[in-house]
Amino acid sequence: MISKEKQEDLVRRMESLEIREDDLIEKFILGSGRGGQKINKTSSCVYIKHIPSGMEIKCQRDRSREMNRYYARKELCDRIEEKKKGILSAKVQAREKIRRQKRRRTRRSQQKILEEKKAHSEKKTFRKPPSE
Repeated sequence: MISKEKQEDLVRRMESLEIREDDLIEKFILGSGRGGQKINKTSSCVYIKHIPSGMEIKCQRDRSREMNRYYARKELCDRIEEKKKGILSAKVQAREKIRRQKRRRTRRSQQKILEEKKAHSEKKTFRKPPSE
């Protein structure tokens, strides 16, 4: 269960971000995935749509419907806050970093790397003792 402090904190956060309960469409969906028969029989998965922003959240982190409602609202607050403040979330930053790492180098940068390697190789050949 969620403590009253956490619940009140979430309510305050929703008020500060101007998210009203009237603006939310909430549905409960049958769960899926791991957890045995119980998770597949109960409607513990929570779907929330924030009408003004059009954001949709689907949450099935926990087996409890109450916890999933809390997590879904928290996720909605996080996303709306990111959108308002223009901050990139840690998830998005990590995804972008991986994308940049996997990106193919340009022909010019590849050429530059090869030139630097060749210059380094030539430096190393001068270090060798003279052969007779």
